[in-house]
Amino acid sequence: MNRREFVTTLSGAATWPLATRAQQQSGMPIIGYLSVRSNDNYLVEALRRGLRETGYVEGQNVAIEYRWAMGQYDRMPPMAAELARLPLACLVTAGGEPAALAAKAATATIPIVFVIGGDPVKAGLVASYNRPGGNATGTSILTPTMEAKRVGLLHELVPQATKIAVLLNPNFPPFEGQEQDVREAGRVLGIDIHVLPATSDREIEAAFEAVAHRQIPAVLTGSDPFFDSRRDVLVALAARQMVPALYHFREFATAGGLVSYGVDISDSHRLMGVYAGRILQGAKPADLPVLQPTKLELVINMKAARALGLHVPDKLLALADEVIE
Repeated sequence: MNRREFVTTLSGAATWPLATRAQQQSGMPIIGYLSVRSNDNYLVEALRRGLRETGYVEGQNVAIEYRWAMGQYDRMPPMAAELARLPLACLVTAGGEPAALAAKAATATIPIVFVIGGDPVKAGLVASYNRPGGNATGTSILTPTMEAKRVGLLHELVPQATKIAVLLNPNFPPFEGQEQDVREAGRVLGIDIHVLPATSDREIEAAFEAVAHRQIPAVLTGSDPFFDSRRDVLVALAARQMVPALYHFREFATAGGLVSYGVDISDSHRLMGVYAGRILQGAKPADLPVLQPTKLELVINMKAARALGLHVPDKLLALADEVIE
């Protein structure tokens, strides 16, 4: 991780990085970037693409201050407060409700552009989708609301499974809704749903140990930025246990996971960059409607399927947006 991209403590203008003070003096606008995840370069590049669409290039006519929480939600409030003390023109948040809510609590004046999974109205981030009001707007990618659909897809992939393990994080704000949705999906399909809590690396390992001990034949990883920051670990544990697993972003499938179903997270970050650029040009968050995804993608990794000795139904292959060979 680049030292410039991660400053652990700030105590006011006297301790701002020299680069930030120079940018302030030169009049270059500064965007704060607050992420629950680790440094995912592909998402940052997507943000930069969106900024370029509106005429802004990092280092030339706009600066970005980065903060990464590495999946630790309790780091969000102090990091948001750090950024709010800087002379920001805009604050963008990645990684769902924890980052967006921390930013909203840290400032009522700095414009905020968020990417979250759930309903921003219920979360208290905006007044409505069409007229957000206040200082925040962004994109709702609806990932936690798709858990029931993912249970159904996993059932089609492993039709003989009478039980499915679902890894969920009780510390994630949409947890209760996710749990209700997967249990209801299991009831409809006649599948026994085993919800396994996973709030730390140790609990993730314990969850997969429970899968092996209980002989559960399939695993669903709930949508959660914490799990995004543990992507390689989750994929490796599923492979080691030889258990079919379904995830929420294509990056899990491209990292070796079996199947993913969800939105294009990169495009949501591009749109975040577009909105940030429009705010730099004078637009107000109150007038920018909250965006929602228009496309979902199913990605199947056939190499992972062959390693598991798993036959992927032709129906799923026909529905797939991408098949990784």
